[in-house]
Amino acid sequence: MVAIRENESIYSRRNHYSLMNMQYENSSKLRSLKLNRRNSAVLAVMLFALAAVALPAAAETTNPATECIKNAAGDITNQADCWLNDGVDDGLQLVTFFLFFVGYISMGAAFVFFMSERGNVGKEHRTTMTISALIVGIAAFHYYYMRGVYVDHQVVSIEYRYMDWIITVPLMALKFPSLVGKDAITDEKFLGMGFTGVCFTGAIIMIAFGYLGEAGLLLDGSATGGMLGLVLGGVGWGMIIVATGTPWTNGKGVDNSKIPEDLLWSANALRWFIVVGWIIYPLGYLFSPKADIINIGSEGELWMGIAYNIADMINKIGFGVVAWMGAKKAAEVTA
Repeated sequence: MVAIRENESIYSRRNHYSLMNMQYENSSKLRSLKLNRRNSAVLAVMLFALAAVALPAAAETTNPATECIKNAAGDITNQADCWLNDGVDDGLQLVTFFLFFVGYISMGAAFVFFMSERGNVGKEHRTTMTISALIVGIAAFHYYYMRGVYVDHQVVSIEYRYMDWIITVPLMALKFPSLVGKDAITDEKFLGMGFTGVCFTGAIIMIAFGYLGEAGLLLDGSATGGMLGLVLGGVGWGMIIVATGTPWTNGKGVDNSKIPEDLLWSANALRWFIVVGWIIYPLGYLFSPKADIINIGSEGELWMGIAYNIADMINKIGFGVVAWMGAKKAAEVTA
């Protein structure tokens, strides 16, 4: 009987200590959650304050409503100020101008959102949120400069565009393993490279040949050279698809069975962006003047810029949003 009472006493103490540990862990999680939310709120306020200081500078731009002034001979004397209202491609020029400005603002807003949400997801997905913020933050700076080039020189810059892509596209590929987790990344090789190597090499091939084709540096800037840049760039795109997979298949570098169920939807959404969302880019490439595939004069450059701006906003911001949704759902499941 004494032994039984001693055992009951031991079990009672163990249960008591176990209950205390659970309460302590729950209390610690609650404090951590409150701290993360407070830090996120402080960060959001700081970023919005920074945006408030930066926006007035961004607003210093050509006024689309400026009237053109003509001299006695009928020549416009203030072409630099009224080019968006001179009767030549005004509609397409205004849409291009609008999308550059909206791209800059929306990328900046997405940066603020992703950084402020970084503390509201699990530790294992904070890197994912950081990468999402880097992608749109870098794009926001480049869009600011592309908008400036367009306003000052009436040119849709491909140089700043490719400077942006050479940084952000590899980051977009890197975000996939940071979301699904290292256990879901396989050891399978493709062309002697693992998942990261295939994605980075594919991104470099896609961007390098895309630029060579759009800059008119392949086969003396002929239409054949432009088509060659498009096809070889597509090879790089195909390499990324082979590594990450499609919404209905595993990739060479990804095992769907090892992706947590609460993250599988987001992983497949990222694949939809890569497989379908990225199609907008080659459509824009077709109108690039120096690629010389579809030649419609000065309007070609504008259609190219419109397609690229829409594609960037959809894919860069959307890529981050679906990753955030998955990370948020995973955090709620494990809370």
